[in-house]
Amino acid sequence: MAKHVVLSSGLNVWRSLACAKSELRLDLTLACGQSFRWRETADGHWTGVMGGRAWTLTQTDDNVWYHVYKSQDRPEEQSVRKRRADVSLQEQSKPEKRLKLALKEEEELLAVSIDQDTKEEENLLRDYFQLNVKLEDLYREWGAADPHFKRIANIFSGVRMLRQDPTECLFSFICTSNNHISRIQGMVERLCQALGQPLCQLDETHYYDFPSLSALADSSVEACLRDLGFGYRARFLQQSAKQILDTHGLQWLQGLRSVPYLHARNALRTLPGVGTKVADCVCLMSLDKAEAVPIDTHVWQIAKRDYKYAAGNGQKSITEKLHRDIGDFFRNLWGPYAGWAQSVLFCADLKKFQKLKEGSERPNLKKEEDDEEAKMLKKKVKTAENRKVKNEKSKSSCHGKARMSVKGEETV
Repeated sequence: MAKHVVLSSGLNVWRSLACAKSELRLDLTLACGQSFRWRETADGHWTGVMGGRAWTLTQTDDNVWYHVYKSQDRPEEQSVRKRRADVSLQEQSKPEKRLKLALKEEEELLAVSIDQDTKEEENLLRDYFQLNVKLEDLYREWGAADPHFKRIANIFSGVRMLRQDPTECLFSFICTSNNHISRIQGMVERLCQALGQPLCQLDETHYYDFPSLSALADSSVEACLRDLGFGYRARFLQQSAKQILDTHGLQWLQGLRSVPYLHARNALRTLPGVGTKVADCVCLMSLDKAEAVPIDTHVWQIAKRDYKYAAGNGQKSITEKLHRDIGDFFRNLWGPYAGWAQSVLFCADLKKFQKLKEGSERPNLKKEEDDEEAKMLKKKVKTAENRKVKNEKSKSSCHGKARMSVKGEETV
């Protein structure tokens, strides 16, 4: 049985690309509620599915290391193996020299195939993490415009927006309605196990690709997902997939990447189970709309607590107007990549990451205590110095009076 790889077992099965932690933190980016397919399978090692492959990712200070698990069902590998078998059978009756030459040609062909895979996988990874966007530059811009962001950024660096497959992103976020991250992860995994293609097994864990639109649109899907605990979301998932195929076609979601933000958001909102917040999440995390700012009660609380945003204070729920107004507030503050900046604050507010804040506050508290002690010590030293000067002046005055008295006595 194949196992999850770890970096400490040797670098020969790993590849890497240069990327500083200030540009990407895997532990924050993969666990902050953007994607629901990644798990920490060893300390600092994240395993998940992306681009029809199972991956394990980890990082050192200056590099992201990745390993891609090969599925036996990959068609290019099947094709190469078949050709090698055919060559062996055809050449067995021919001289050994010709057989070796034919096998060598097949090995060279396999090497070319592996090299192509390597380049494709690196490109997939760069695209998924949008490494063409210089995150440090954005952090500087946001920090210059927003003192609160600057304080948060010192702790939560490297929170990067993923560029996910639009189908996976949309149907994952339909599952987020009235839900929390750990439960959403379980639902997405069950969805993939029920309807996705198997990729590989590592230790005791099976990995599956995300289901296709056709698989999600099947008439049996709603009942299947209800049995798996999806509740009312089961109908939204099946109906949205069917509506896309019947009305728009397979390439429609991908095509929304090339239209303006509001056009894409309004198009998504025509689907069952897709409101403004889910549409904004899909726009931001898979459709290249960096200005999209998803607003839920969590983000609303951040706006009120940290930015003293007063609009809508008397309301109990987020209206369309409030959603638009809060989004515009953050877009005006942070600029065209406002959705990326919002994700940093959202990440920083998650309970699972509060220890990072506490860890950073302790040194600050210690520094404040040290500063206070230094001030007190300085004050004591100053007081002592003043007392000493005063005493010396007093003594000098007494000696002066004594000399005058002695002089007077001598004169008398």
